[in-house]
Amino acid sequence: MKKTNLTCIECPMGCQIEIITEDDGTIISVNGNSCPRGKLYARNEVVCPMRVITSTVKTDCGNMLAVKSDRPIKRASMASAIKKINALTVKLPVNIGDILLADFCDGANLVATDDLR
Repeated sequence: MKKTNLTCIECPMGCQIEIITEDDGTIISVNGNSCPRGKLYARNEVVCPMRVITSTVKTDCGNMLAVKSDRPIKRASMASAIKKINALTVKLPVNIGDILLADFCDGANLVATDDLR
């Protein structure tokens, strides 16, 4: 058996959660969460951690544009996703929410988080 301790990030309470798993990764118990969101967060974090990527990309005029994935991607896929982001140069103008790279990683799109002219 393996014990993992996490601080929940689903709300400002920051519950200290303890997850007990079998050696094969099967979850035996989740304790310490004060709401169902914390339990789901802990289960997902142990089984398949996911993250939203926030970064910047180059533009054709030399400015940097703030971007993010429109949904979480697997933490294990982040290195390849960042390589794709770093290789991108965007042509202006760009509006908030514009899809800059469709399905660039784990079904997520890379979207602009700023307007740039």
